[in-house]
Amino acid sequence: MTLSTPRPYSADAVQQLADAGMAPLLARIYAARGIKNRAQLETGLDHLLPYTQLKNSQHMAVLLADAIAAQRKLLIVADYDADGATACAVGVRGLRTLGAQVDFIVPNRFEYGYGLTPEIVRLAAQSAPNILITVDNGIASVEGVAEANRLGMQVLITDHHLPGAALPDALCIVNPNQPGCEFPSKNLAGVGVMFYVLLALRAELRVRKTFTDKGPNFGKLLDLVALGTVADVVKLDENNRILVQQGLQRIRAGRACAGINALLQVAKKNPAQASSYELGFVVGPRLNAAGRLEDMSLGISCLLSDDINEAAQLADKLDTLNHERRHIEADMQQVALAALEYINPTDSSSLAIFDASWHQGVIGILASRLKDRYHRPVIAFARSKNGEIKGSGRSIHGLHLRDALDLLSKRHPHLLQKFGGHAMAAGVSIQEEHFAEFKTAFETIAHSLLSPADLTKVIETDGSLAPEDFSLNITRTLEQQIWGQGFPPPVFEGEFVVQSQRVVGEKHLKLKLSVPPAIFDAIHFFNITPMPERIYALYKLAVNEFNGATTLQLVIEHWEAV
Repeated sequence: MTLSTPRPYSADAVQQLADAGMAPLLARIYAARGIKNRAQLETGLDHLLPYTQLKNSQHMAVLLADAIAAQRKLLIVADYDADGATACAVGVRGLRTLGAQVDFIVPNRFEYGYGLTPEIVRLAAQSAPNILITVDNGIASVEGVAEANRLGMQVLITDHHLPGAALPDALCIVNPNQPGCEFPSKNLAGVGVMFYVLLALRAELRVRKTFTDKGPNFGKLLDLVALGTVADVVKLDENNRILVQQGLQRIRAGRACAGINALLQVAKKNPAQASSYELGFVVGPRLNAAGRLEDMSLGISCLLSDDINEAAQLADKLDTLNHERRHIEADMQQVALAALEYINPTDSSSLAIFDASWHQGVIGILASRLKDRYHRPVIAFARSKNGEIKGSGRSIHGLHLRDALDLLSKRHPHLLQKFGGHAMAAGVSIQEEHFAEFKTAFETIAHSLLSPADLTKVIETDGSLAPEDFSLNITRTLEQQIWGQGFPPPVFEGEFVVQSQRVVGEKHLKLKLSVPPAIFDAIHFFNITPMPERIYALYKLAVNEFNGATTLQLVIEHWEAV
């Protein structure tokens, strides 16, 4: 069941924004997202939170400055998703610019799993680094850091995930979510944390008079920061919106790195028109495909390349992997839906599913698709090795997934081999023989934590549009804004007469909708169910460019017969 409800907003905030010169529709939209004054929408770099507020960033800067001065060997240990890949690329590019000897290693998810494990530490030791630097991982790597210390390597952790009960015995930890860190934005992605460490390091080198001027301009790294931030689906608070906006401006101006440009081009997207959508749903998936199916080293190499031809070749390989990932995902989803055919998911508060044929690198996407379809927290499992199965979970509002797994581990200590993650996404490993027991235990916890209201899908809307708001100018203005997790794009509602409808591309429904006397083009993606003569629809505004013509198009999110 799906319900819609208007987003609440402060009338005072709307008035303040309107008094500051903002159009009434935009004032209403922003007020509904907690914006009270125009200053909250400023995206200049001078509005970024200072690195000095990020705990240990200055201490890590001192350690890195000493290491650079002594020409010690640094090795970045990356994660295998888009956030980890961009954080690695930012770290390598930034540190090399500052004169560091730095290389990287990224665990293959199928051989080593996630994070700084003892196994990946021993692999890293083969290149004899002095210092390991984790990006987008490490906060839970107690055993891995202990192994590095035993082998004589120091560890610097940069991460943003929630810490466990015990912190690793690392030389230094920078993580906005670690105890005692008062950094106001707890939503930095891993790439954002690494970017802040570089800002602190540059400041430390300025104090040491390393530069004859102010040093390198790290604004050139913001395209990578924007990509990782959006792709990791972290909340776009004020600070993250600045990072993303600045990165997008570089991309639109043609100043992105060769790898991002190549990934946009292989997807037939114009960099000049890039938005957060292109980062999250075009570039991000192609980058992630390497980590899901093969080795994220391919993706990181693409982001590090300054050679246009090499970047294009790597982007083409990533695009091919992404097509393969889509086919695998479609097959897995078909198997999952068939398994659920005789089960009513609405009878339960959660879904835990496993199939021996599923691909370990794609189960996260499968869990996300099923979560969206059934509005239930979902954990999908695939076989790993030594009798182990690995699960990737996605949750709904009302159930903090990592906390739920933590509670499960306390109630059933023998079940979980390891787990970690966020409120909305987490990973877990169990023995295959324990799957049925895990499924029951997870359902018990989900049932106790989720209310019937939590289990009802609710789409928040920004109300109806006045006739004058159906315009290309307003639509272009909206498309240029930074929308994403925690700052969702506007969704509107209204009743329409269906003038015509036809299937296009075998997957989508193309429509003509009217609110007499006006007629609008519309499309319902990935749904070809015929619509009745009159509908109530939830929709977004979009600019459609086709055959040289530019028109306004309504993108249908949900509809019901009137």
